[in-house]
Amino acid sequence: MAALLLVCGLLVSALPAAAAGEARGDHHAPRFVVGEAQFERMFPDRDPFFTYDGLVEATEAYPAFARTGSRTTRKQEAAAFLANISHETGGLFYVVSQNPDMYPIFCDDTQPYGCPAGRDAYYGRGAIMLSWNFNYKAAGDALGLDLLNNPWLVETDPAVAWMTALWYWNTQSGPGTMTGHDAMVNKKGFGQTIWSLNGSAECNGGNPAQMEHRVELYKQFTRVLRTTPGRGLTC
Repeated sequence: MAALLLVCGLLVSALPAAAAGEARGDHHAPRFVVGEAQFERMFPDRDPFFTYDGLVEATEAYPAFARTGSRTTRKQEAAAFLANISHETGGLFYVVSQNPDMYPIFCDDTQPYGCPAGRDAYYGRGAIMLSWNFNYKAAGDALGLDLLNNPWLVETDPAVAWMTALWYWNTQSGPGTMTGHDAMVNKKGFGQTIWSLNGSAECNGGNPAQMEHRVELYKQFTRVLRTTPGRGLTC
């Protein structure tokens, strides 16, 4: 899992006809390339905690996300992000990691700030299952939130649950060589986003079934968004 390592547009009427058709009936669509109805198709069994409004609000913290490059590139990045978080959370069904026995391992005692919220407080939460005390510290610093002392905010505030996922996607390369955002806007392929999230645990034959599940989700989501998946799908 990634967790184990871990803004406004035009009026619909001003959009090209095809884009306006996709957005029709959804007042959020001009702000984000994924419409609310499309989001619901992608996540029919999601936990109500993961709201579309929370996602759109969170994108404002990272205005380059799904707003960089051509409309195809923007759709591909949105699909790539949502496919990966779908894989991490069982289709946004789980808000927190489901194995409490593992919770204590996510406290890295070598960090000078320690684990002030408790050794078992830094388990996976949110749309990308953020975990480890150092990730909570870094994400909190970036977002202006004290997540080191209050990691529970990621499982109680939908916008924060989405913002921590977007923080990782836009700023962290993990075991890869680039962020998920850079991989998609620079046409390096969906496979590079898997590297940044889970590295050799899934890539280079580490777990081909898990890798293929991510790829299939990405293909499904690009179809929902009426775009092509591009090249470099696997890792």
